[in-house]
Amino acid sequence: MKVHAWLAAVVLLAGGVAFAQTATPAPKDPLATPRIDAREARQQKRIAQGLASGRLTEREANRLQKGEARIDRVEDKAKADGAVSAKEREHLTRMQNRENQAIFNQKHDPQRDMNHDGQRDHRQGGQHAGRKK
Repeated sequence: MKVHAWLAAVVLLAGGVAFAQTATPAPKDPLATPRIDAREARQQKRIAQGLASGRLTEREANRLQKGEARIDRVEDKAKADGAVSAKEREHLTRMQNRENQAIFNQKHDPQRDMNHDGQRDHRQGGQHAGRKK
C-alpha cells in the first residue's frame, strides 16, 4: 500500500514538472510601464517627505505635483494607442529626469516652512533677515 502511495506521488510530481516546462510565458504587455510607475511613486514620496519635513514650502510642493501630473498625462496619451513605443518611453524618462532635478533643487534651496504654517520661513542673518514685516 505504501508503495502505491509513493508511486502516485512521484507520478504527480513528474507530471507537474513536465507541465511547468511546457507552459509558454505570458506575452509582454505593451502598455506596461513598471519602471516609469515605480519612479513616479518614488518621486511622489520624495515630494511628500519634503513637505512633511519643511524642506519644501506648500507652493513648491504644488508646483512639483503639477509636474508629476503632466508626466501622468503624457503617459496616458502614450498608452492611448494601445502600446507605449521605445521613443515614448525615452520621452517619459527624460521628463522624469527633469522633474527629479526640480525636486532636488527645491528641497535644497533656501526656502523653508519648518513650522508648517504655509509661509516661507526666514533664517536669521539670511537674505531676508533685515526686512521688516
